[in-house]
Amino acid sequence: MGQGRRPRSVRAYDGELGAAVARAQDGDEAAFAVAYRIVQPGLLGYLRGFVGEDAEDVASDAWLEIARDLGRFKGDGAGFRGWTAAVARHRALDHLRRRRVRPRSGAIEQDVLELPGPHSTCDQALESLSTEWALELVRALPPDQAEAVLLRVVVGLDGPAAARVLGKRPGAVRTAAHRGLRRLAQRLGVERGPEAGAAGSVTDGPSRTLGGST
Repeated sequence: MGQGRRPRSVRAYDGELGAAVARAQDGDEAAFAVAYRIVQPGLLGYLRGFVGEDAEDVASDAWLEIARDLGRFKGDGAGFRGWTAAVARHRALDHLRRRRVRPRSGAIEQDVLELPGPHSTCDQALESLSTEWALELVRALPPDQAEAVLLRVVVGLDGPAAARVLGKRPGAVRTAAHRGLRRLAQRLGVERGPEAGAAGSVTDGPSRTLGGST
């Protein structure tokens, strides 16, 4: 990527997603298919980092619940992404409980900090990865960091929304994500610039590298 046009951020689709969800709630099946196409790549990437090869099955269970309860949802496109991520996470945890194992997610530790600037360490690291390799690296992170990174970068949730999904404080999620992204950058040999300092913020327009494209 690097030199070419930057990929469209996950959040750039929120207006289209919100409109599709509203139509789907009125019974428009084609609109539900549009919402699915927008959300599914990131949701599947998140679940791959969480449950590995069982992601497709868990995603199918999650979408059955999403379709069933769609009429109860209230909110915009960003809210819908957060809601679907919460549903998918519950289904993933149920799946893991049935397997009697702990989550293997590449989830990140508990805080999603933001790295500064349009060419932040976060973007440089993510743009260096292919999808499968990226998810393998994320899965190697501590679970809280991995999940924070997946929700922030792959699903495209902002800090408060990711915190609601995880049931944690936004500051904790920012910190976990920041630590996870720094670990990824170190493994990729991406150096932090002097302007980054000790703190920063995850950009509001993350790359779609980890989640695939819509």
